[in-house]
Amino acid sequence: MQETYSDLDFRNGNDEFSRRPIAEKAIRLLSSDIDLSPMVIDGSWGAGKTVFCHKLINLMKETEGDKFHFLYIDAFRADHADEPLLTVLAAVLNLMPTEGKPVFIKKVVPAARFTVKTILKAGVGHLLRKDTDSVLDDFDEEVQKVADKAIDASVESLLKEHSEAEQSLASLQSALKGLAKDKPILFFIDELDRCRPDFSVNMLEIIKHIFDVEGVKFVLVTNTEQLKAAIKHKYGPTVDAQRYLDKFIKFSFSLSHLAHEGYDSRRLASEMHYLNLINGRGIFYNSIITSGPGFELAKSIIIANELSLREVETVVRHLEIYLTIYPNREFGNDIAIIGLLKLAGVFLHCTKPDLAKTICMNKADAKELGIFLGVNELPILNNSNQKGGSASLVLAILAPECMFNAAIFNRNESQSALWETIISNGLNYSFDNIPFGKRTSVIAKAISSMSLAGH
Repeated sequence: MQETYSDLDFRNGNDEFSRRPIAEKAIRLLSSDIDLSPMVIDGSWGAGKTVFCHKLINLMKETEGDKFHFLYIDAFRADHADEPLLTVLAAVLNLMPTEGKPVFIKKVVPAARFTVKTILKAGVGHLLRKDTDSVLDDFDEEVQKVADKAIDASVESLLKEHSEAEQSLASLQSALKGLAKDKPILFFIDELDRCRPDFSVNMLEIIKHIFDVEGVKFVLVTNTEQLKAAIKHKYGPTVDAQRYLDKFIKFSFSLSHLAHEGYDSRRLASEMHYLNLINGRGIFYNSIITSGPGFELAKSIIIANELSLREVETVVRHLEIYLTIYPNREFGNDIAIIGLLKLAGVFLHCTKPDLAKTICMNKADAKELGIFLGVNELPILNNSNQKGGSASLVLAILAPECMFNAAIFNRNESQSALWETIISNGLNYSFDNIPFGKRTSVIAKAISSMSLAGH
């Protein structure tokens, strides 16, 4: 068992994604008599599931007082143990008073031993029969009889142990029920989607068949799509993973990628996360990263690519790295467009490395670049003072130099002139010293610099 992070809570404005109402509803359900264990908190990679889980636990401790035993397990850290039953039982053992542990262990050991031995014996029997079949032509009947006797003896022993194990499991479940009688046990099992497929599926099956005990509830914090992939990995691609999963999960809810800002107002949680991160770091002070054009470009990229919270954190960390290596260069407001190109380059390096590589190799696809920037077509300009938008501006600079699909974003002569004027005004000097055909090198340098290459 691992401790929860006591400093993660919803207090003091620490609810940037407006998820406290979700936690409060989950607490009402967990405190009710409804049979909904296991409950799943679903979310994609980097959606902030673990942080939400710790905040939920801490809020429940705050609001429900001392009504529950709370056990948090990081399944990924326990994956190496190969036996999920022991992982859960070890967590339960931590709840026991010292004087009660020997009695509980005596009840636990036979049940745990049976599950391990069953797996081992089934594997030995399978291998023995497989080996016998494969060399049958080379051995006489007596050898086959010896092998069959060995298998029969193993099966007979297994049946006997199965009968004993039924009693052991009943004893174990009785002990758990007694422990949870006055104070229910709430298990929060996190990171199940990061475990090996067999460990993940075995954990589900053990929860279902062994820990279906009154007063014991499980909350699985995971990505159900990954769990379904684990099921298919273990039982084959033809199995209906969703129907299989439905046998185990009683209730599931997803953490939304949207965050409420007020009445009927929403925005991407990752967009808000990016804004909070860059405003909280002094290294970005007075740079285009925190200015209107810079944030507008970042917002467009985040929305177009549906970046997760974790991906946003990765981008911000790499922006810090860039400014640490090259302080006060190319992100200053005096050369805004150069800064926009560099900003786009760091985003590309972190989130679309394959596309970034094509840019560095002068083999970029303008259509793919437009999708990345969130621009389907360049807006029609009416005058040189018009704001074309940061993402459109970056695409207007880069698209003509792309090897593929550059024609999609072709402009007529008058439009080209207006775009060139806007570009020049944004630089405070023209692009004359960076001739056409070499403008992509600006963003390529930012990409290569993240590998600590020359600049």
